[in-house]
Amino acid sequence: MRAPISVVVPTLNAASGLPACLAALGEGLNEGLIRELIVSDGGSTDVTLQIAEAAGAEVVQGPASRGGQLRRGCAAASGDWLLVLHADTVLLPGWAGAVAGVLGTDRAYWFTQRFDGGGMAARVVSGWANARSRLGLPYGDQGLLLRREVYEAVGGFADMPLMEDVAMARALRGRLAGLDAVAETSAEKYRRQGWLRRGGRNLWTLARYMAGVDPERLARDYRR
Repeated sequence: MRAPISVVVPTLNAASGLPACLAALGEGLNEGLIRELIVSDGGSTDVTLQIAEAAGAEVVQGPASRGGQLRRGCAAASGDWLLVLHADTVLLPGWAGAVAGVLGTDRAYWFTQRFDGGGMAARVVSGWANARSRLGLPYGDQGLLLRREVYEAVGGFADMPLMEDVAMARALRGRLAGLDAVAETSAEKYRRQGWLRRGGRNLWTLARYMAGVDPERLARDYRR
């Protein structure tokens, strides 16, 4: 019987974080869970593609748009389950056992979030992220595991440059649950921009999206 999980990772100049993200997948390979790795790239100009190819990934290329990249990556996948990970997110040891324990279900799952580096600010922000997730709104940096039939039933990822993870979480409402496993994500942007400023900016972007502001406009404002 073939392994059940296709791992899909969207990338754009992700050379700094991608090696650790991919290395952590070895646990799932050893447990016979991972069928394939698909890297959906949005036009990287660093060595991201070389890293992906060296890891044996199938590389899918297209315009830079996280929602579009995820949609293309999932369309190329052949597994019964999809595991979607950001390139700067690392699944911590023990994740494979937690994942194996839910493969008989028909739900979608998020991982408990933790930031690298620790510190009080990191614990506060990740605590908020996990509380938000328990209310049904996990973000993409927490990873997403879901059965292919569930993914297709909700229409897949929308081809949008920002908030594709929120749109997916809303589509999966009532089907989402937390896994007893940790996804550690990079806090580099928080450290560079400031925890309060970055956190406030994320909340403001979410509020505007929920109020109906066009994701293209949100993406333009976010990049500024």
